[in-house]
Amino acid sequence: MIRRKVTVLGSTGSVGVSTLDLMAQTQAAGAAVYEVEALTGGANVALLAEQARRWKAKVAVTAHEDRLAELRSALAGSGVEAAAGEGALAEAAGRSSDWTMAAIVGAAGLRSAWAAAGRGGVLALANKESLVCCGRALIDRVRAAGGRLIPVDSEHSAIFQVFDAVRPEGVERLVLTASGGPFRGRRREDLAGITPEQAVAHPKWSMGAKISVDSATLANKGLETIEAAYLFDMPADRIDVVVHPESIVHSLVEHRDGSTLAQLGPPDMRTPIAVALAWPERLPWPAPKLDLAALGRLTFEAPDLETFPALGLARDALKAGGAAPTVFNAANEVAALAFLDRRLAFLNIAAVVAETLEAATTGGLLTAGGDCDGALAVDGEARRLARTVVDRLSA
Repeated sequence: MIRRKVTVLGSTGSVGVSTLDLMAQTQAAGAAVYEVEALTGGANVALLAEQARRWKAKVAVTAHEDRLAELRSALAGSGVEAAAGEGALAEAAGRSSDWTMAAIVGAAGLRSAWAAAGRGGVLALANKESLVCCGRALIDRVRAAGGRLIPVDSEHSAIFQVFDAVRPEGVERLVLTASGGPFRGRRREDLAGITPEQAVAHPKWSMGAKISVDSATLANKGLETIEAAYLFDMPADRIDVVVHPESIVHSLVEHRDGSTLAQLGPPDMRTPIAVALAWPERLPWPAPKLDLAALGRLTFEAPDLETFPALGLARDALKAGGAAPTVFNAANEVAALAFLDRRLAFLNIAAVVAETLEAATTGGLLTAGGDCDGALAVDGEARRLARTVVDRLSA
């Protein structure tokens, strides 16, 4: 039986909810026992309180300091401690746990992921931005604390499961798969009037709004390329992306002897979460089964970098090195949120990223960064540059 003392950072988001759902299923089936140390969330205080009561968490933290009284009221009589704000999030992340899910979306999750990385134990990383911004410094911090970082993105989980970590020199290439998002096959001129509602309507995955926009622009695959480079110590020219609309093959690892290994499964985030939650064991749960005969065929195609330039921009940032990936992430986040707020056209998301990277390069920003504080400083300046571009393009 699997036993884990668990912290979930971002428990009210889609990955956090899926994590707790999986925990409930496996505990009810007698396959695991969980003790919840801390849960953190955002504005959905009612759900956070409900989760904390259900799991008898030691502490529940909302990122919004002005919602603390509401959280305390919702937890009255439960014995669960309530806290709020950035400092409280980092404190919760640093509490003693065997296993921490880092699922706070965007750069907002960086400080708490950094705190969890320094504590030891397993860090299940769903917040790709933390790795994109801190790079190998985050991995080094996990290792120095005697912990283990396990990726939760379906693509990186797939690679993690088939990558030969004992003989990494035998790996020739990594291939990340992309669903293609809701606009696969469209021409660039067809995307001029795209609305936020259209962009978040993902054909395969149930995700938050910002991540769905990243999927629609292929920026998410750019972020995942950067993440894969750090996770598996692989240069950019040995990481490829292929569009696979069925979302059954989650990634592939090509070896020098010509063998290519792939991990397959239905598009359900609970599968990579289960891999991380049970590692190095396998967790029995009522997972959706793969019926290849019913699928009939699996298709693959090259990504359209002209229509979706964000992927190419991310690869350029990875090759540039230094703080360029941090700048890419910050600019993309500012642009995606501006699009969701209807202040920026869909096609201008990548334009904001390109102009911000150019301005950061000219201004010498790419040589900064490093640890958490350095990455956050770069992130802040890159956001300032990106907002300037958004203001100009939306005027």
